[in-house]
Amino acid sequence: MSTQSTVAVLSEEQWRARAAEHLVRVDHLVGPYVERRAAGSSHPVIDFLFTYYGHKPAQLRRWHPGFGIGMAGAREYDGARGYHRITDPVAAQAHYTADPAYLARRRDTVEFVANLLRATASRPAQLSCFGLHEWAMVYRTDDVRHQQVPLRLGRAGTDAVVESMSLRCTHFDAFRFFTPDAVGRNAEPLTRADQVAREQPGCLHANMDLYKWSFKLVPLIPSALILDCFELACAARELDMRASPYDLSEYGYEPVRIETPSGRAEYVRSQSALAARSAELRRILLDACDELLAYDVPQLPTG
Repeated sequence: MSTQSTVAVLSEEQWRARAAEHLVRVDHLVGPYVERRAAGSSHPVIDFLFTYYGHKPAQLRRWHPGFGIGMAGAREYDGARGYHRITDPVAAQAHYTADPAYLARRRDTVEFVANLLRATASRPAQLSCFGLHEWAMVYRTDDVRHQQVPLRLGRAGTDAVVESMSLRCTHFDAFRFFTPDAVGRNAEPLTRADQVAREQPGCLHANMDLYKWSFKLVPLIPSALILDCFELACAARELDMRASPYDLSEYGYEPVRIETPSGRAEYVRSQSALAARSAELRRILLDACDELLAYDVPQLPTG
């Protein structure tokens, strides 16, 4: 097991340069969202990545080197959640790094994430859901989630698509938003308790959630990996909504018409490509979790 909390210390010049590069990348990705929010407008596709996941742009903008990497002279990290200050009597200045005690407190979360990622990766990808989860969320109801955009096929046409195909959702956090009439149409009931036993690597939402699992481990996970997962989530969300029952032409999105054979084939091709990207990121994130779990953290007091 590892016994050193810091294996390398970046000079102030080094880490500030990396943090600056990180900011450029983040602002390119989230700038339009921040501008719309400031103007009081909303977006039915992109806003989800912040409103549902709850990780704010300001949090995404703060750079983290990851566990085991110190930052010399990083005074702005003094008191930041998950960090501690290390004074080296030889060096001219203190450095800041993710705190092993914080890892100890978050170990159960790291272990859950690792188990979920490992279980998901162990299964074959299922590519036959065709994004119908979004349709199941508006099945036989007038209480649609995105009131500002119309249903592309209208109410009756949307319901007819759901009734013409099987629902094969494997992701509980999509399933829990199904309307009551849609719940019984799914191939099997899903619960939070069996999440680890059900998630599979073809699922658009399971792959989008790589972003969630990465930012939940801040500052133990490097920001470069978190942004890679965020970029994947952006791509998955776009496919998710292009294949949805909503008419998003006003926002510049061409629909993936999953009610047709050609549309379903297009969805599967895009879903498969995203699954391939996700497999690599899932492996990297799992490796990072395993390294954290291998660290010999101090025992926390009990009682």
